[in-house]
Amino acid sequence: MFTLDQFPLPFAPDALAPYMSADTVGYHYGRHMATYIDNLNKLITGTKYEHLPLADIIIQSVVDGRGQKIFNNAAQVFNHAFFFQCLRPGATGDIPMRVADAFGGAAQFKSDFKEAALAVFGSGWTWLVRDGGKLRLVNTSNADTPMVHGIQPLLTLDVWEHAYYLDYQNRRAEYIDAFLNHMINWDWVGQNL
Repeated sequence: MFTLDQFPLPFAPDALAPYMSADTVGYHYGRHMATYIDNLNKLITGTKYEHLPLADIIIQSVVDGRGQKIFNNAAQVFNHAFFFQCLRPGATGDIPMRVADAFGGAAQFKSDFKEAALAVFGSGWTWLVRDGGKLRLVNTSNADTPMVHGIQPLLTLDVWEHAYYLDYQNRRAEYIDAFLNHMINWDWVGQNL
């Protein structure tokens, strides 16, 4: 069984202020992510998934015609845990050369990332991924995650409204700018590279 403690926040709940408030972190991590974990635990109890690692549950349930609810909750646990690792208090917005070069410069990366994140209709995610040897941006909807497509996630932004609504209401563009300029944990991205 999974617990929220297995996916600890790498910062204090108020550490991202003023770009992300303690209220947003509390609701997003302490309620939304916790609910996905609780739902997943209920769904996998007594099934072939009960004792599997999270990644295996995701990979196996996505192809299981009866596993959609399990996949949705397991993938959301992964996506959220990954997202919280992508955040860092006091981040400078300085993009590593390898990422900047792949997009034609740091400014172009930020512009491309923002455009991609604004293009997500409804609920989803914008990801920087390594696909083969190439870095690129992809959007996923709902619980979809790059790992089920054989693509390695490096960075993600949660663009579901619950990720930003308390702080930004419907101003997704401002939230994306705050993420790109003040919240990205480039050390984490470097570890994934």
